[in-house]
Amino acid sequence: MSKSDVLKTIADEDVEYVDIRFTDPRGKLQHVTVMSDQVDEDFLDEGFMFDGSSIAGWKSIDQSDMKLMPDTDSAYMDPFFAEKTMAVHCSVVEPDTGEHYERDPRGTAEKAEAYLKSSGIGDTAYFGPEAEFFLFDDVKYSVEMNKVGYEIDAIDASWNTDTDYEMGNMGHRPGVKGGYFPVPPIDDGQDIRSEMLSTMKRMGMKVDKHHHEVASCQHELGLIFDSLTTQGDHLQKYKYVIHQVAHAYGKSATFMPKPIAGDNGTGMHVNMSIWKDGKPLFAGDKYADLSDEALYYIGGLLKHAKALNAFTNPSTNSYKRLIPGFEAPVLRAYSARNRSGCVRIPWTESPKAKRVEARFPDPSANPYLCFSALLMAGLDGIKNKIDPGEPMDKDLYDLPPEELEGIPTVCASLREAMDELEADMDFLLAGDVFTRDQIEGYMQLKWEEIYAYEHTPHPMEFKMYYSC
Repeated sequence: MSKSDVLKTIADEDVEYVDIRFTDPRGKLQHVTVMSDQVDEDFLDEGFMFDGSSIAGWKSIDQSDMKLMPDTDSAYMDPFFAEKTMAVHCSVVEPDTGEHYERDPRGTAEKAEAYLKSSGIGDTAYFGPEAEFFLFDDVKYSVEMNKVGYEIDAIDASWNTDTDYEMGNMGHRPGVKGGYFPVPPIDDGQDIRSEMLSTMKRMGMKVDKHHHEVASCQHELGLIFDSLTTQGDHLQKYKYVIHQVAHAYGKSATFMPKPIAGDNGTGMHVNMSIWKDGKPLFAGDKYADLSDEALYYIGGLLKHAKALNAFTNPSTNSYKRLIPGFEAPVLRAYSARNRSGCVRIPWTESPKAKRVEARFPDPSANPYLCFSALLMAGLDGIKNKIDPGEPMDKDLYDLPPEELEGIPTVCASLREAMDELEADMDFLLAGDVFTRDQIEGYMQLKWEEIYAYEHTPHPMEFKMYYSC
């Protein structure tokens, strides 16, 4: 919508509230709600002041004044509130200069798109994330000095085949790694996923499909590709809708990468392509019908994969997914159609659909930072003609140990990812897309998470060591 479209919609549809939304460094959507009669052309031009010191990783209290600038192109009607409410995503700017606040993730995405255009390599970067999630009926956890643990449950979970229920146990459940993808009643998520997808479509999102995923209680909805910043907005809406619809059904949705042991974790494969002057840059006559630029892009992803992990796999829990044996893409290799490497070239007949798929990211990532970092790594590969090496067209999961030793891996922990980012961040700083201050502030937040995780005893340690 244009600014005039937003104001006309507010008036014509009797919109009562406007919800101003932005994203914090960790990727959580935040909001402030204002009365619609406060929203006029000046409001949309001048923005909304707020206290940035309340957001972890942003400004101190003595420099806390910040401004939210609404992007009216992102405006949509929120279907979940009792009062008619329009929502709009915002970027954060410095109130005195009007320039991007360097730690604002959405601003980073906008700068990444501008950098692509200025590079002359292309003018549009398209991203298509495939974010999986889990649905549970009951979630409890405790982190106290004397008690650490969690318990989750779901009626359709594989472990409930012999559970007594008042209404009876119907017995139709997907087994461990057996959810991909039998019809109902084994898949009991059809209606809730359909409502999620229909809601997204009504909110203006481009969606195409839904299905049960491999793990027990695991699901995925299809989000069609779009440009970088817009897709960041859409992924935030994607998470929001899934959480809200699940809540309405009395269920709890989580994008935590590995909430249950012994079954597949949740990933977010990210499909990427670059276009220039209306033509796909990645289509060519090289391996898998890729162009040189596409292969160099892959070279950049593989070279910087460990530093990328800091943004694509930003939780300590991420590395409980990135382990061999659960379809996890831990090896830094690429292939056409083969899903066992961390980069795949999906098969397609159309040059317009030629793309590169990074398989190691997960949905705990901040979408704006994740997409921007992936683009910067790929552009570094193109600029420096980084050779990705030979493709691996064999099942990497079944390689003998002597062959595996020669294939590098992604990081094995968030601690390692932070160390790798510290050592390899220059490619992110090109064009001031990311800044050193932003990265250092982000790393500080992540080190807090690492210390909290590493300093807390784990129940498994009691099992293994209590009687030593």
